[in-house]
Amino acid sequence: MKTIKKFKWVLALLCIILNTKSILAQSKEDIFDKKVPVIWLGLDYSQARLINPTTVNKNYQEVTNAAFIKTYVPAWNYLFIIEPKKYDVAKAIHRDSVDYALDVTEKANKGISITKDIFTHNTSYKLLTEQNISDLVNNYDFQGKTGIGLLFFIEEMSTVDANEGAWVTFVDMKSKTVLLTMYLKGKTGGMGFRNNWADATFHILQQLGSDKRWINKTP
Repeated sequence: MKTIKKFKWVLALLCIILNTKSILAQSKEDIFDKKVPVIWLGLDYSQARLINPTTVNKNYQEVTNAAFIKTYVPAWNYLFIIEPKKYDVAKAIHRDSVDYALDVTEKANKGISITKDIFTHNTSYKLLTEQNISDLVNNYDFQGKTGIGLLFFIEEMSTVDANEGAWVTFVDMKSKTVLLTMYLKGKTGGMGFRNNWADATFHILQQLGSDKRWINKTP
């Protein structure tokens, strides 16, 4: 009799644990639920390739690997702080507001080697796959943060057709799981090297905000 009661107690405890984990775990559906908070993690340039940089503007020749990594990458992320009305992440994901944790991608970007071959004449697009993104997220340092995080893995920055390709990625930071990743392209258009590619990121944000799944609330 005692054994049966003990078994029932253990079973009940197990159910509580499983239910708790279920409640705490983030899901793909949560992305489109406006009540579920999302943290903006920023732009990750660790996979970025600047395609055929000298074909449009000769000034691109002056942009070195070191300048790209140490000057422009932080500048592109900083735009979300100094121009929040334009680079409005909350609006793009249909939230009233979002918290920022740019230190997460900042650490990843600081890890980019200055000797990395960022500049290329390979005009191929979308070389990464969803599995590649999943592997990157699995090895990411989210610095103890939990909940849903959103970051863009910038891939191609092409002067050939004036487009930037990025993997817009929602993650469950606690389990390091990709909830949703989608490849979007944005058209460049700003003046100067920084603004030219910042404009492309802005257009990617616009595409994200126009996704019908925000309206239907179903993935």
